[in-house]
Amino acid sequence: MQLKSKLANSELTIGSWITLGHTAIAEIMASAGFDWLVLDMEHSVLELSEAQTIIQVLDKQQCPAIVRLTSNQPDQIKRVMDAGATGVMVPMIKCAADAQAAVQSVYYPPRGQRGVGLARAQGYGASFTEYQHWLEENAIIVAMIEHVDAVHDIDAILSVPGIDAYIIGPYDLSGSMGRPGELNHANVQAAIELVLKAGQRTGKPGGIHVIEPDPDALQQRINAGFNFLGYTLDIRIIDSLCRDHIKLIRSTL
Repeated sequence: MQLKSKLANSELTIGSWITLGHTAIAEIMASAGFDWLVLDMEHSVLELSEAQTIIQVLDKQQCPAIVRLTSNQPDQIKRVMDAGATGVMVPMIKCAADAQAAVQSVYYPPRGQRGVGLARAQGYGASFTEYQHWLEENAIIVAMIEHVDAVHDIDAILSVPGIDAYIIGPYDLSGSMGRPGELNHANVQAAIELVLKAGQRTGKPGGIHVIEPDPDALQQRINAGFNFLGYTLDIRIIDSLCRDHIKLIRSTL
């Protein structure tokens, strides 16, 4: 089943984050069995040309490639979609109008306002019509809920046609509430709960990025009702395993 169908059915999916530009990292993570992978162009040094190369690798592994953008700008959305991304993860969606703008940038007229170009996604010009059909059936748009303004307008945001899922950015959300990094503060937790309930009301899957490679923390989020979860990222997996293993090795010497 395609990712878009799984999201529409509110099935549990678990993905992860790619921040390193080496294709082997993407190939390893995709073959490990993640349901989707996010190419983080907001908080890494990934360039568009590197992103396209990684997308090509993920395509071969039949792993959906979602690009986390730096902003909700039509030009950037157009370029990553033209590179062949399955979809986009759009930061700082604060209101329904922001969500609608993202949808408009992904889809061609009459549904949207995306400019038409011939690049990798369109088979370099050989399969534009096929891509139009693929876009309608497969494109993924994820709204990042990471500001208290979004919490106040959450039902309207998640009700925008074309928004397939949401993911909470807890650090930015806590910062917008005057509690930067205080993820366990009662007000921050209450805001997260409001978003979760709105997702359940509107039938939109969503979750939080579980940063550390901690299966128990992931299970807690699943038990809470989240079903679109980002589990750790390439650099945390590598760092954590290296530190844990060398610590274990040296403790036995």
